[in-house]
Amino acid sequence: MLYSVALALASLGLGGTRFTTATMGADQFDQPNNQKPNEQGTFFSWYFFTLYLASAISLTGIIYVQDSVSWVLGFGIGVVANAIGLAVLLLGKRFYCHTKPKGSPFVGIARVLVAAVRKRRKLETVQSQGYFHGDNTKAISSPTESLRFLNCAALRFEDDRKSDGSYSSSWWLCTVEEVEDLKTLIKIMPLWSSSILLSTTIAMINSLTVLQALTMDRHLGPHFKIPAGSFLVFSILATAISISIIDRFLLPMWEKLTRRSLKPLQQIGIGHVINIFAMVGSALVETRRLRVVRTHHLNREPPGSVVPMSGLWLMVQFIVIGVGEAFHFPGQVALYYQEFPKSLRSTSTAMISLLIGIGYYLSTAIIDSMFKYQNTENHENEASA
Repeated sequence: MLYSVALALASLGLGGTRFTTATMGADQFDQPNNQKPNEQGTFFSWYFFTLYLASAISLTGIIYVQDSVSWVLGFGIGVVANAIGLAVLLLGKRFYCHTKPKGSPFVGIARVLVAAVRKRRKLETVQSQGYFHGDNTKAISSPTESLRFLNCAALRFEDDRKSDGSYSSSWWLCTVEEVEDLKTLIKIMPLWSSSILLSTTIAMINSLTVLQALTMDRHLGPHFKIPAGSFLVFSILATAISISIIDRFLLPMWEKLTRRSLKPLQQIGIGHVINIFAMVGSALVETRRLRVVRTHHLNREPPGSVVPMSGLWLMVQFIVIGVGEAFHFPGQVALYYQEFPKSLRSTSTAMISLLIGIGYYLSTAIIDSMFKYQNTENHENEASA
């Protein structure tokens, strides 16, 4: 029970800090006197560089301390690191640019949907009084034509007036800005959904590679053996190194050659293509491993037999995955931060952790189905034999 509570608290803390910190940092550049909007993209790149570098240190150094010295000391290092991070955050509080909270943005989204459904029949029977803009005097005169069924949520009718003759946002009437915010959210959902599939494939490679490594020769020299779980560090290190190279060399070179900056959507596309190659490379390595197993008749040996094939072959696919992550994860955060409504910016960066979580759950379901299918097939073969 105590372990479950500890894991729950760790998950809550991780969810409340990892990506909301990214939004808070980007907000420091979102000021009227800021003349360099690309600084936000640079910040996201270096944020992920720090995140992946810290993950690599924890997966190697802290795990080594836990295995070789003491679990208590390993967890103690984590406690001290979190305390230092909290202290640094609080010490810099007076220097930060703070955004005043304006209530839950999800309430506004729900109000648009409810108002649109309620008013869908009014258009045929009652003359509207125009669109409602609230206190935003710089708002566009009318909503866009896309997803037109939502526009009626911002139409003013006579029965929307309050007793003093004014209009205000309610579950019957929304502003044009709120309607457009919901449209933006709907339009970006396909891109977000595609990234779930990307995370699913990465999670599958991470999980299956550990199983592959357990059957392969993981020795580096006569006395050191790489732990199977530590192979994930190669992906993390590749991502951290690639982010620094992309930000410092590739992006400036691209701007010099094309006189245009590489847009976040283009970075996401490049990341998708690179991860396709990672999957192809993973399949080729597994094909070679199975060929070695059949050649040496290891499929007839007892479980735990080591395949005479170096586990370093697995580094290749992890390096390719790391390069792909260096393109698509910072690109996604930058794109969501730019495209999401201001009221949803903190949610926009948190969407990355949500799609990663969904991807890992889907990968677990797919892998479980694969093993069940394989076991069923083996039983059928044994029965027929």
